[in-house]
Amino acid sequence: MNKNAIISRLLQMVIVLIGISFLTFLLTYLSPGDPARNIFTHAGVMPSSEMIEEMRKTLGLDKPFFTQYKDWLFNCLQGNFGDSFMLQKPVKDLLLERLWPTLKLTLASTVLMLLFSVPLGVISAVNHNKPIDYFVRMITFFGVSIPNFWLGLMLILIFCVKLGLLPVVSSAGDFKSLILPAVTLAVAMTAKYTRQVRTAVLEELHSDYVIGARARGVSENKILWGNVLPNSLLPLITMLGLSIGSLLGGTSVVEIIYSYPGLGNLAVSAIMSADYFLLQGYVLWVSVIYMLINLVVDISYNYVDPRMRLRR
Repeated sequence: MNKNAIISRLLQMVIVLIGISFLTFLLTYLSPGDPARNIFTHAGVMPSSEMIEEMRKTLGLDKPFFTQYKDWLFNCLQGNFGDSFMLQKPVKDLLLERLWPTLKLTLASTVLMLLFSVPLGVISAVNHNKPIDYFVRMITFFGVSIPNFWLGLMLILIFCVKLGLLPVVSSAGDFKSLILPAVTLAVAMTAKYTRQVRTAVLEELHSDYVIGARARGVSENKILWGNVLPNSLLPLITMLGLSIGSLLGGTSVVEIIYSYPGLGNLAVSAIMSADYFLLQGYVLWVSVIYMLINLVVDISYNYVDPRMRLRR
């Protein structure tokens, strides 16, 4: 991807972000409830109509829709996403606080997934239609089928309640607290990626260059690890970028089960409390993270697959 292509992608990202920001603001604007009233009720105050009206003026909610959107977008461009009435802190600070715990959880679950999915997928492909292949496929079937919330509860029951090896409630700074959430996320991802690795490696193993290499007497290990696996990486990198983006966006169910202080937990709390300012900021952050990761994935194609460089 050359410089012009990167600039074009960045311009597309800006257009998409403007569209996302408009839809996000529109949906929160049309949603039931009044942010001004919610601020008082969350503080345990029964507001009068005069108090609500005064708060609406303070927040700018008495202005026309497009004026509100313009002011909010201008503030967002300056890094001001407003204040969360639920937690009484600036939205930007809350998102920054929760980003690092979610980043740690994302990296841990991704590393676990790669450690198991790549070897299992290669072993399954090399032993195509043999007992070990059927065994790996059976494991991946169960891994994809098990819901995250059920697996999380079972892991808590076994390792926290019965064995007492790990804490029930997770914290961002404790390594032990990271183990069960990461494993819960990694199980389904490992099953899915094992299948993808198996499919990609099988396709490459039946390619003409593999047949030619075998005819020249090249060893199977050199063909597999030197040619087949690198050529199988391109679709996997695409999937990996999407998975990391979705994980950073917030793994809500798992974070709630383990009370993990991440972005997903924060987003669910914002929805339950109708904290519109926090919810709007969260959606914009997730959108930016997702698009930046996809851009990095596209750029990485040039280094993984030389054919991409030749097309420039």
